[in-house]
Amino acid sequence: MKNLRKTLALSAALFSSVAIAAPSVFPTGVTVYNPAKAHNTYVIFSAPDQKTRLIDMNGNVVRSWDKVGFPAAVIDPQLTGGKRGHVFVQLEAVAEPSKLASPGNGLRNKTVGELDWNGKTVWQWGPQAPGGAAHQHHDQRRLANGNTLVLANKLHPVKGFDVPEVIDDVIYEVDAKGKVVWSWTASEHIEEFGFTPEQLKLVRASTNPDVLHINNLAPVGPNKWFDGGDKRFHPDNLIIDSRNGNFIAIIDKATGKVAWRIGPNLPGINPREHDKLPRPADQFIGQHDAHVIPAGLPGAGNVLVFDNQGEAGYPRAPLNLIGGSRVLEIDPIKGEIVWQYTATDSAQPGWAFYSSFISSARRLPNGNTLIDEGKFGRVFQVTPQGEIVWEYISPYFGKAPLGNARSNWIYRALPVPYDWAPAGTPRSEKAVTPPALGDFRVPSRP
Repeated sequence: MKNLRKTLALSAALFSSVAIAAPSVFPTGVTVYNPAKAHNTYVIFSAPDQKTRLIDMNGNVVRSWDKVGFPAAVIDPQLTGGKRGHVFVQLEAVAEPSKLASPGNGLRNKTVGELDWNGKTVWQWGPQAPGGAAHQHHDQRRLANGNTLVLANKLHPVKGFDVPEVIDDVIYEVDAKGKVVWSWTASEHIEEFGFTPEQLKLVRASTNPDVLHINNLAPVGPNKWFDGGDKRFHPDNLIIDSRNGNFIAIIDKATGKVAWRIGPNLPGINPREHDKLPRPADQFIGQHDAHVIPAGLPGAGNVLVFDNQGEAGYPRAPLNLIGGSRVLEIDPIKGEIVWQYTATDSAQPGWAFYSSFISSARRLPNGNTLIDEGKFGRVFQVTPQGEIVWEYISPYFGKAPLGNARSNWIYRALPVPYDWAPAGTPRSEKAVTPPALGDFRVPSRP
């Protein structure tokens, strides 16, 4: 146990060492907004001040809840019997969390649930969970059948691993009464994730008990690949990604087996080919929020993922030294990158956009993409060409994920259609034009 605590301390130091020094003073709120080019929507996120907020395009808070989610998400009214404004959050923490608990896993969580627009709990799950606590982390999803998918942690010994207990990743499908009707455990499929024999030895010898750190869970959903006869993309199948393992995978819901996968071993980024599209997928590292773009949206059927370039893998994959994070859209059949966003697409140096952990990206109905550069609490919309047409810097600060510093970090930010909120919910759509950076000054006091 002493060695495990030492390893987690070293992991914290690693995350701290890859942080980039940010300006000590910067504007907050909406800093850019072009209503004609942006997709106008609400945005929901949880902040480190332990509140969840729904904001409009001018950054006005139209609703808040005194709970945070991991992540917070407004549930599609089609899945709540037509009731608008219901949100997923975490309701209660474990009174005495494991010494291995950290912000990156669910060992601190006891109960998750669904709140209505006014903050009333209408569904919860935790005491009925295996071991008496939900241990939810990174995702939960409502299904069309009324059940709820919960991504959770399970701390237990796993044969063949050097650590005495693994922080395993488990998926539960829970019915409305809290009964687990289906489950899946990651460690039981460790040989299906594409690791070579040499890599499997490193995985099993890891001194970090959070071996895979799966940080995303979503149903594949209706898609053209399944409609064309590819059963790997059955709408009920589940897509996950492993931050520490550098892979994205689809789980066959019927068998539990891995049906499709990309990573962990992809070609390194070639600076000479980096702007070429389409091109074979190159090495993503420490990625987040992998999902199949839903039917009806531009790029439907492709996989969208926030590529953190966040130092991960067995062994560690080499980083792009002069680049930053990327958002990648991948054709899952051809294994090709068909669209991407980097800071250079916004006429900035590559390192100007970088979040080594957390973060997300979602496609919008007009073809724009909403991006959460989570480490800096920055959420912005880009056009397919990379123009930034909306930008918001969270003004809500609290404890940083590691250490005792204060930060405005945002794990995930999600677009919320106007008609997912109750009728009459206010919204504002006034253009915001920023000053030229060279002219932007903090006025001096007399």
